[in-house]
Amino acid sequence: MQDEAIRTRQPVYYSMSSIVFKRENPQTRHTFATGTQYALIAVTAGHGRMVLAGTGYPLRQGSCMLIGPACSSRLEAEEGGLSYYRLGFEAIAAVKNSEALPRTGGLPAPGALECSPFSQGLLLLDALYRQREAEDELEVFENQVRFEQLLLFLFKQNRAAGYEQRTRQAVLQSIEELEHNYAQAFTVDQLALRAGTNRAKYTQMFKDLTEQLPLEYLNGLRIEKAQQLLLLSQDKLVDIANAVGFNDEYYFNRRFKQEVGVTPGQFRRHHRNPDRIFAPFLEDFLMALGITPAVQFSGKNWGKQGYLAMHAVPEFDVTTGDWQALSRFQPEMILLDGGYRRWNLDKYKRVAPVFRLPSTSEDWRSTLHAIAAVFGVQDRAAEVIGSYESLVETAKERLSGLRKQRQCVAVLRVSARSILLYGGDGRGYTGPILYGDLGLAEPALVREMKDQERRVEISPEALARLDADHVFVTFDNSEGEGRKLVDSPHWQALPAVRNGCVHEVDFWAWMNYGVLSHIRKIEDVLKALA
Repeated sequence: MQDEAIRTRQPVYYSMSSIVFKRENPQTRHTFATGTQYALIAVTAGHGRMVLAGTGYPLRQGSCMLIGPACSSRLEAEEGGLSYYRLGFEAIAAVKNSEALPRTGGLPAPGALECSPFSQGLLLLDALYRQREAEDELEVFENQVRFEQLLLFLFKQNRAAGYEQRTRQAVLQSIEELEHNYAQAFTVDQLALRAGTNRAKYTQMFKDLTEQLPLEYLNGLRIEKAQQLLLLSQDKLVDIANAVGFNDEYYFNRRFKQEVGVTPGQFRRHHRNPDRIFAPFLEDFLMALGITPAVQFSGKNWGKQGYLAMHAVPEFDVTTGDWQALSRFQPEMILLDGGYRRWNLDKYKRVAPVFRLPSTSEDWRSTLHAIAAVFGVQDRAAEVIGSYESLVETAKERLSGLRKQRQCVAVLRVSARSILLYGGDGRGYTGPILYGDLGLAEPALVREMKDQERRVEISPEALARLDADHVFVTFDNSEGEGRKLVDSPHWQALPAVRNGCVHEVDFWAWMNYGVLSHIRKIEDVLKALA
């Protein structure tokens, strides 16, 4: 008897079409339309949020999101920014003349994906990105195999995601609710019920995500807000306790001392005007107010903020995470803004009381006022802002001829990985100063950017469309300077390059929101153009 051929189910294969690495500034929003393809988002650093099919998903390091074909999604970066890979791919048939491919082809449902250990997926993503322009047939095939290994890694974890994935997402959403409504009364049973699970499961998953129990996390949020009110207001302790969600002043005092190390009254008395400050990424504001920090931040790849000329101030590398090394500088207070999560700076509360500024987004004036209030130098903040506005008026007068001619300016941030074009007169490091305060003209590529978009990544080919009369360029050491771009035909063809109107500027002075950095930008513009 002749053996019958065994019919096997034909699998669906997937082919990677693109991969990009993005670094978004705080408060950036992007809308993605996938068309006929799928998209995978893998967050490598920072915090944000994605809205997909009307559902919001918190984004943190290790978050993975799958977006299906013909699906629109919105990605929002929070304070501290967001870094992620975006990988595009499509389904292809295993054999010719196969039947129509299923909608998902065996993929998990669109939404949040489990990706653990994230380091394993990240290694594959890093390799895919490095080899994205491979031309050798063997290298291209190897990259395709690597891509399929990534999908298999995700498939295995999410094949039966169902209950576990939905529960995890519900817990993440409850964490987000706590962060916004910390003053409300919550119980663990209520939170677990809203997440659709039992108390034990909710508590364990919450601790896995935050390293804290739910009520510990909630009390931490309340204490953080109480610190702000203690230093930024004259409110009574009982009123502050009630405002942040503590109904009992005695309990508030006890929890505050457990968390901060001193009572609320002691914190207010001894930390309203501390002498030894560590304020990573906020030194610009301190120096503008005439306050020299005890130690300044640095990074192994991008150095320190040289434009502040804090030559006698010792450095501490925030990328090391070595809080014991920080203790040698004996800070009395650690001042942080919303970007502390990116570097896990909140753990330095073991060294000194940590004060987190209330969120001011990119409003440098509000940040300056808040810091001035901590140190009781509000009058100095008003003077600094007045001096800045006077400088703006003087600069506008000196640039009036350039403005009448409608000569346009552009700002580029170049690294070995990317070319970033900055724009927008409402947000970002440079747009509000150049296009807003100084009223300089935008080139066509900047005008094409969406409202409130701080920057866009452009290809060398797209760079050729940059018709700016003047280009200010800074090189990002953290990703490799990328100076070979200046030797490329795309760069040499730029009108600003041909006319000798390219001006290199200091990275930290231009990639910063501080008032002194803004003053430096104006001075650089005047030196180059006035």
